[in-house]
Amino acid sequence: MTVSAMRAPAAAEDDVPDITAGPHLSTDYLNRYGEALMLIEMAPMDLGILDDLKDWRVVDYRGHFEASQLRCAASALQAYEALDPARRQAFEELCRAMNRLIATVTALLADLREERDALAVVEVASEALRSLIGRATQFINANGQVDLGGIEARGLQSEIDALFSR
Repeated sequence: MTVSAMRAPAAAEDDVPDITAGPHLSTDYLNRYGEALMLIEMAPMDLGILDDLKDWRVVDYRGHFEASQLRCAASALQAYEALDPARRQAFEELCRAMNRLIATVTALLADLREERDALAVVEVASEALRSLIGRATQFINANGQVDLGGIEARGLQSEIDALFSR
């Protein structure tokens, strides 16, 4: 038997955190990772793109919004500072995992000589990076109310390293 959303008990609504009040995190930060993903996926088709990928730089959430001209920058920073320290640390670890993945892929692509090898690296890396970006997006869209503690970025990085060592 299923219960329609319209008939769900009102008490269930109390269990959902209110993310409409106060300052909000912004997914604009994740555009940086989307850019890196695009470059990674295009690199096998045009090795000149590898230079753009090598120029990609790590910027943390604070640094991104401190330098931003966006109207939401102050709110995004305020929301970030208001995060539970453990959740902020988990998000930062997730971002470090994305940074390490991008650096690893960039180095591998620079060393590869055959297109088929590059395609294999890109396939694995882009799937992993999409997954990480998805987790970061969920965290930001929930305004930091999602517990990322279950995401073991170090373990994920080990899995990524193992895939690339094949």
